Amino acid sequence: MTTAPAPARASRSRRRGPLVPFGLRTRLVLAFLLVAVVSAGTTSALTYREARNAVLASAQDTAVVSFREQVESLGTGLPVDPPTLREMLFVIASKAKPHPWVVFAEYGSVRVSSGENPTSTVITPELRRTALTASHGSFERVVHDGVPYLTIAMPVAVRTGNTSSLPSGLVLFAVMRMTDEQADVDALLTAARDGALPGLAIALIPALLAARSVLRPVRELRGAARSMGSGRLDTRIEVRGRDELADLARTFNESAGELERSVDELQQAEARARRFAADVSHELRTPLAGMLAVTEVLDEDAGTLDPDTARAVRLVSAETGKLAVLVEDLMEISRFDARAAELNTDEVDAAETVRKTLAHRHWDGRVRTELPEGVRARLDPRRFDVVVANLVGNALRHGAEPVTVRVSVRERTLVTEVMDSGAGIRPEVLPHIFDRFYKADAARTRSTGSGLGLAITQENVRLHGGSVRAANQPGGGAVFTVEIPLTGIRDTEETRA
Repeated sequence: MTTAPAPARASRSRRRGPLVPFGLRTRLVLAFLLVAVVSAGTTSALTYREARNAVLASAQDTAVVSFREQVESLGTGLPVDPPTLREMLFVIASKAKPHPWVVFAEYGSVRVSSGENPTSTVITPELRRTALTASHGSFERVVHDGVPYLTIAMPVAVRTGNTSSLPSGLVLFAVMRMTDEQADVDALLTAARDGALPGLAIALIPALLAARSVLRPVRELRGAARSMGSGRLDTRIEVRGRDELADLARTFNESAGELERSVDELQQAEARARRFAADVSHELRTPLAGMLAVTEVLDEDAGTLDPDTARAVRLVSAETGKLAVLVEDLMEISRFDARAAELNTDEVDAAETVRKTLAHRHWDGRVRTELPEGVRARLDPRRFDVVVANLVGNALRHGAEPVTVRVSVRERTLVTEVMDSGAGIRPEVLPHIFDRFYKADAARTRSTGSGLGLAITQENVRLHGGSVRAANQPGGGAVFTVEIPLTGIRDTEETRA
């Protein structure tokens, strides 16, 4: 088993990515800032509301108390004389606080004020109705033409005794501008806003620091995962602290260690299996060569033997031939596994190569061809012959005639298609069609081939830098498509060798 080296920091190979929109770092910073905004906004709003109420209540209470005192100290008789009433209003207005008032009086149809106009557009009908029905004064804050006002209504009562009084029907109104208080409130709002914005800017610094401290282990974990994905199973993460992220790093290291041990054991088992198959195949070649020579002699004399003996001889000869094919395929696949397979390329005519393959196996009369002339490609003739032979043989055995072989060129790629007229490949079989020893029919204990033909075909195509795929035609039947680039074969050969 390979000994794991000291834990390696995955951050050595990682690259810090940019601030991804709505990534984890962005969400952490936004969450931190959201908390800061809510906290600062709530604090500023509550502070602003309390300060605003205090400023307005102070001016309001002073004006209401002062106006009530002036009205209660007013001595007037009925009926009301407008000139005399106007003089009283001037007296009341002169004692206004905290700001100047304009005093209005309403008595029946009589309208008198201490200002230029006998009536006010600031006093609302609701305040007038309230003043006529309530025995005590009332007030209302009104904004008229963008200017804030405090309007106070105070009914005047006539004393009928030492402790009793009756409403006289006379109502006095005081109208006071509150521009100074509004300026103070606006200043409070500006101060709250200007104080919150720098706080949010300062809050961004701990937000970034907190996000960095949280994301650093995550980035290291990502880098370690990528490193393991590229084959470095000895990658480990440095464990810092005792928090949840440290537990995650510790768990990752433990899992990576178990995975490394498991993969190492699997690789050793696979290597032993490959070596066993190669050794067995190699050892079988010599006795099989002798058996094939004997069976050839027996086949020649089978006609002179009695029928039972001749039948047994032909059976032994056929099974020996199958065994020889299986051993040869095992030897070939073991060379691919050991990365010992090499390309011996040459510039060949693709159509002529396909014709030779079909003629050599006596299939030229059973297979249709669509082979354009003049298609030159740099291929390994022997391996390309194996590819075409395996695909055509597979179509003849498992499909139905007629079988068609088509060669074409698409975008600097040699495309070879082998199509049959059978029922096609079942959907559940397609993903495994190139697996070694895979049987589409689980009940079939033996196959006419070695079970390695399509796997060897795939390896030969990959060795050329190409690809092979299987599919079903719309009209029925299977189609195998081989794509090999017309250029770059030499580079592929050097890389894979």
